[in-house]
Amino acid sequence: MRVPRSSRRAFLRAALSGAAVAVAPSSPSAQTRSVKIGIVHPVTGLLTEPGQACRLGAKMASEAINAAGGIKGLGGVRFELLFGDSQGKADVARAEAERVIGQGAQMLLGAFDSAGTAAMVPVVQQRRVPFLVDLATADSITANVAKAVRDGAQKVQYVYRNFPTASSFGRKAVQYFSDIFKEAGVSPKRVVLMHCNDPFGQGQARGFVAAHKAANPAWEIVETIPWPEPPVDLSTEVSRAKAARPDVIAPITRPGSAQILLTEIRRQRVELMGVVSPGSPGLYEAAQVAALKDDLEHVLTSVPWPNFKNPKTAAVAEEYRKRTGGKTFDTNAGYAYDAVLVAADVLERARSTDGEAIVEALRKTHLIGGLMQYGGLIAFNEGGDNPNAIPTLIQILGGKPVAVWPREAALQKLVFPRPRG
Repeated sequence: MRVPRSSRRAFLRAALSGAAVAVAPSSPSAQTRSVKIGIVHPVTGLLTEPGQACRLGAKMASEAINAAGGIKGLGGVRFELLFGDSQGKADVARAEAERVIGQGAQMLLGAFDSAGTAAMVPVVQQRRVPFLVDLATADSITANVAKAVRDGAQKVQYVYRNFPTASSFGRKAVQYFSDIFKEAGVSPKRVVLMHCNDPFGQGQARGFVAAHKAANPAWEIVETIPWPEPPVDLSTEVSRAKAARPDVIAPITRPGSAQILLTEIRRQRVELMGVVSPGSPGLYEAAQVAALKDDLEHVLTSVPWPNFKNPKTAAVAEEYRKRTGGKTFDTNAGYAYDAVLVAADVLERARSTDGEAIVEALRKTHLIGGLMQYGGLIAFNEGGDNPNAIPTLIQILGGKPVAVWPREAALQKLVFPRPRG
């Protein structure tokens, strides 16, 4: 790495005066060769596929930043990623956060699932290490820390999130349901909400129900049916849904439960206008499309999605496709990629790896140029969330996930109701 001329002069002055040279790790320095970022996702276990996509997205963004000259505000230092595997387990996520911080991580990114992410929060608050949540929806992840800071129980909020919350998912989902019904010229009346009963599913379901109550649309949620996650069999739950005579089933699933649920809906021949999810992982990944085939065709889900109208996104997506043997650059890889872009922007402006300096820069973030679909700049409110992080409605068409709503994001016209037969 080339040493800035000002740093060389300072070093020579100190050496000539006989002073000991001490370089603080928070200062730009010729001796600071890298900035260490902890990247924790579930790359083994039940959430392996999305977790590995997150890891690759973060890795690709880091490589791009390093190739472009690193963090110039810190003298051109490069990112060094310290990878952790949460295995989709909260206790492991907490331990991995401790481990990578112990290895020198100056900032953390992660962690895909809400339970694992929430388990990391006390660690980063105690250790005073900034944590940028790339994917995880539970409102409490940021809300609890923000409240503790407001109440004076904690001094600084170290946790920020560039991803929609469960409550914002719910608001957008209710809006999108009504929008597509109007767009298609149909009037479904009866919606059955079905959801996995883990922290993610509970949070998403609460957000959707609360948003429905606030908006009071022309359609009703006539039944809410949870299941224990992971499920072994969902025949009873689907029978209950069928008895409610739904026009639409609105599932909130994990990848494994999606395979059981959609197969069971077909097996029981539930007559529907369509399956429209308020927001689920597991309804668009390559493995799911391959496993479910026609059972997934025409299914819609509200999900944070890449802005494929952005040429930069298209270029990164093509590189991702090549590196994965043909997989789609999706929510998981995209938001992990953007988290690294945000981290780079924050460090450029902070010109320091001190935790409080990073937090101050996070608060002042106004970043244009993320790869995902946003409703404005990447910015954080006083609660630590990005209110401009919004989902897109995608649909599986011809065996591929395609953005179909809102209009400004759509690459293809939606199909609703789904064709019979």
